Amino acid sequence: MLQFVDVEAAARRLEGVAHRTPVLTSRTLDDLLGANAFLKAENLQRMGAFKFRGGYNAVNSLSPDERSRGVVAFSSGNHAQAVALAARLHGCRATIVMPHDAPALKMEATRGYGAEVVVYDRYKEDRAAIAARLVQEQGANLIPPFDDLRVMAGQGTAALELVQDVSSLDALIVCAGGGGFLSGCAVAARHLLPGIRLFGAEPERGDDMRRSLREGRIVSIDVPRTICDGQQTQAVGRHTFEVIQALVEDVLTVPDPVVVEAMRFAFERLKVVLEPSGACALAALMHHRDQFRGLRVGVTLSGGNIGTDRFVALLSGAEAVD
Repeated sequence: MLQFVDVEAAARRLEGVAHRTPVLTSRTLDDLLGANAFLKAENLQRMGAFKFRGGYNAVNSLSPDERSRGVVAFSSGNHAQAVALAARLHGCRATIVMPHDAPALKMEATRGYGAEVVVYDRYKEDRAAIAARLVQEQGANLIPPFDDLRVMAGQGTAALELVQDVSSLDALIVCAGGGGFLSGCAVAARHLLPGIRLFGAEPERGDDMRRSLREGRIVSIDVPRTICDGQQTQAVGRHTFEVIQALVEDVLTVPDPVVVEAMRFAFERLKVVLEPSGACALAALMHHRDQFRGLRVGVTLSGGNIGTDRFVALLSGAEAVD
């Protein structure tokens, strides 16, 4: 299972490369919640999301010989950009498998970092199988988006920094897709603050992690239809679930309209732009505020990769959200 020493090692690799993102606070938000919220602004991370931490740590962990053979990843967008950028920084080739309906901004950025993009249909094709074929054909190294100890350790450095900067927290809410971010942050936060309560956050229509945690087994679902494209995973990973089962108290779900309202609040009051998945943990805190009253709560703002047109469409109501 992932250990705190792995997160510490990742922090050393990332020092001077990843941004040490700020922790934001808001009196207005605290008054609304009846709690003190500390928001880790990973939307301001390199390539616009926390994923850079795990992608860079994974690529940097490879030997020079392994890097010379290139890397392959599959992702709806943020992990794609993270691995593409990390590969460019290490001078190695990257091939990324992305769904045909991935946000154009994310696909363009992935190509812009120099990666080759292989497109697939997320509702009909198996991205992991496509990536496995590419690995075999190229002799490359697979870097999964979440179920990988190197990736998990890198993501956990966000919580390490948050606790170092804030000192004490009663609870931490982390957005959850496949569980790489949540598991890494859980290991770091629990080591530094043994009494902290740990929560995941996911869209109501993609509640596979919540079901898995409550049933005590990995539950798979169909590709969820949600605006949170970064959380359209079908099942939590084996390595990530091991950590989540051991450390996480619960996974909080939120309907898509609440995610949009969290995006609106972040833009209007915090002056930051969040993509839907990036706002999910904040939405969870706002939606489930009663159980956090009087507490000091850490929250991950996990990403801000969203195009202007879609951002405006979501906040104006031009894009229907059920």
